[in-house]
Amino acid sequence: MIIRGSAWVYLAILIWFNRVEADADFLDVRTKLEKDRSGRRGDPAGKYFHESTFHPHYDGRFADDQVGKEERLDHLTALIQTFLYTMADIGAETWIMHGTLLGWWWNQKILPWDSDLDLQVSEETIHFLARYYNMTEYHFSLPGLSSGRNYLLEINPHYMIRGTDDKLNVIDARWIDTETGLFIDVSTIRKNWTAIEDGVEGALMCKDKHHYFEKDIYPLRDSFFEGFPVKIPFEYGWLLEEEYGRKALTVTQYEQYGRHSYSQFTRVPLFC
Repeated sequence: MIIRGSAWVYLAILIWFNRVEADADFLDVRTKLEKDRSGRRGDPAGKYFHESTFHPHYDGRFADDQVGKEERLDHLTALIQTFLYTMADIGAETWIMHGTLLGWWWNQKILPWDSDLDLQVSEETIHFLARYYNMTEYHFSLPGLSSGRNYLLEINPHYMIRGTDDKLNVIDARWIDTETGLFIDVSTIRKNWTAIEDGVEGALMCKDKHHYFEKDIYPLRDSFFEGFPVKIPFEYGWLLEEEYGRKALTVTQYEQYGRHSYSQFTRVPLFC
């Protein structure tokens, strides 16, 4: 299944609005599995999203094993393309962050060794998504798949808790491939009122304890990622260096990725 590329004609969308107010457990959403592999039983009480028992970057309500490494990148590409398309279609602003932003820095693509994707939204946007789009399912026609693929947008009801003390629920939403169990983590940027009251102008924070300034994020820049229009934080270089170190932006080999050399990674024009 080859779905990497920039052609918008790859995507034809049909939406089902399946509103669920309570926690979406295995029986609510399962598609093919007879047994829940979500790890729910082993997680602490109060945790909403449950990573699978076989890998932390899979949702065990939809899959019972990892996809092959040779297939994973295609699935992740479809995951980010469909998410970006859907958010643009409903008018929800989002931008890439963390390792996904690092992949953009190098060649505007997902890093070959990645198994997850990270995006952020504003507090206004997460309220919008929770109110109107929680538990909505989206069907996309994709090349090589006669039956297409379904994706679920699920909002963590704990998104209303703003502080970092809620350590079990630092992810506010997920975009989930209901066939493979792969997902995008969505976290929310919030005003850091504690810091602002102490005189720190423009202080922002996430529940995962990442701290920023408004000038680091805004105004968002326009670029492309996996062939699709995408938003990028304004001070992308500084943010990446702060999180991963300067070498992550210059070293062209990633030695931990098996025996593969990625010295062929080359910087491409980042903005058009």
